Amino acid sequence: MKTTGIVRQMDSLGRIVLPIELRRTLDIAQKDSLEIYVEGNQIILKKYEPTCIFCENSRDIVSFKGKNVCPACLKELKGIKG
Repeated sequence: MKTTGIVRQMDSLGRIVLPIELRRTLDIAQKDSLEIYVEGNQIILKKYEPTCIFCENSRDIVSFKGKNVCPACLKELKGIKG
């Protein structure tokens, strides 16, 4: 893991500010969602990118009834006769 040398204090509501340099480098814009992971005693933040619930593809995702589906899986689902 690469250190940045940046230290930030948490406020009384548990918030921290990510420096603009990091947000620009990681292409994190205002209102973007971040996923939060815990690994041992570390907290890991990752920019959220929706993926297909079937194949985990993250390109051209569409939402269907609250679920993320890629075009290939959507096409395959349409081909299934019920």
